[in-house]
Amino acid sequence: MNSSPCPSVRQLGRAAVCAIFILSLGAALVLPFGSSAAPVPTQLTDQQFWSLSKDLSEEDGVFRSDNLLSNETTFQYVIPELLTNSKQGRVYMGVGPEQNFTYIAALKPAMAVIVDIRHGNLDVHLMYKALFELSKDRAEFVSRLFSRKRPESLTTRSSAREIFNAYLTADGSKQLFDENLKAIIDQLRIKHGFPLTDGDLDGIAWALGNFYQYGPAINYNSSLSSNVPPAIVGATGGFNNGRGGNRGGNQANYASLMMADNGIGQYMSYLASEENFAFLKDLETRNMLVPVVGDFGGGKAIRAVGKYLKSVDATVSAFYLSNVEQYLVMDGKWDEFCGNAASLPLDDSSMFIRTGNGGPNTTNAARGGGVTNSSIAKMLPELTPCGR
Repeated sequence: MNSSPCPSVRQLGRAAVCAIFILSLGAALVLPFGSSAAPVPTQLTDQQFWSLSKDLSEEDGVFRSDNLLSNETTFQYVIPELLTNSKQGRVYMGVGPEQNFTYIAALKPAMAVIVDIRHGNLDVHLMYKALFELSKDRAEFVSRLFSRKRPESLTTRSSAREIFNAYLTADGSKQLFDENLKAIIDQLRIKHGFPLTDGDLDGIAWALGNFYQYGPAINYNSSLSSNVPPAIVGATGGFNNGRGGNRGGNQANYASLMMADNGIGQYMSYLASEENFAFLKDLETRNMLVPVVGDFGGGKAIRAVGKYLKSVDATVSAFYLSNVEQYLVMDGKWDEFCGNAASLPLDDSSMFIRTGNGGPNTTNAARGGGVTNSSIAKMLPELTPCGR
């Protein structure tokens, strides 16, 4: 599986905080030598958000799929154990699309940073950012995401199953799609003032277009079954020739993932409750979920994230890896990733979240069950050989 940053003033008397950061057009973050760390900001201005995302990012990369949604059927199973090991209110890191929202809803971090090798994933998160901000509740959010008219029966008390069963039988509306796409672009370009490129516009339209086309039944491979993504998405189509089927041998789709439980009857998806949705909406509205383009085994992104987090005295609560390690091992880059991850601000409660067992000996044949076997592990013991 695998675009910045002066902290905002949290209260009167902290205007000096911004002096820690020197921001200039296109310039990288500079933290003066000898200065003490600033606190984690409660929010980022639009300029800070955009600059942070840009300055932490590295060159765009590619993957075999566009990864518009997860296909990991047991991703909720680890949350109860995760909550007994990892601390809330810190910084969450992850990779990929919507599964991150469920972990964020559980860990309730002060900030989240999503690092993915494809620029297309950044555009997907910009799309989601706008949708969270535009939607007053879950039912409206799902209506906008899939461009389907909201059923009158849905309320804030509706369960995820009631919401998705209603939208699974609803027809897509080209008029709603056009209206939603315009609203998303206006939210990002006009309200926030983000300088979206033509490629970003293509990437956002690609993502929303597939959610409109396939609806809540969209699965991992739906988007590449009949269409060719724009270049910025970074999907080569190399998996299964990008045609048909669902990676991992399961029939998971967006609806089933959101209606699933954690294996013991607790529903913990980010759309399982208005409380979960409201946390994400607030985090996004304060610009505290920052998407970054980066190669886990590359030379910049993760280390730059670590440098920034240390500058705001932050600690990583959890780092969701999906099955990225499989590809790092295949490409001979796991050691580079280990060194990168070791540069993050961690403590004994910092946890890896994975699909499969992970680690330097991960292979395609020995992933411990792939998409049906999520797991967690303490980060520090694994990263000790890499400099900690």
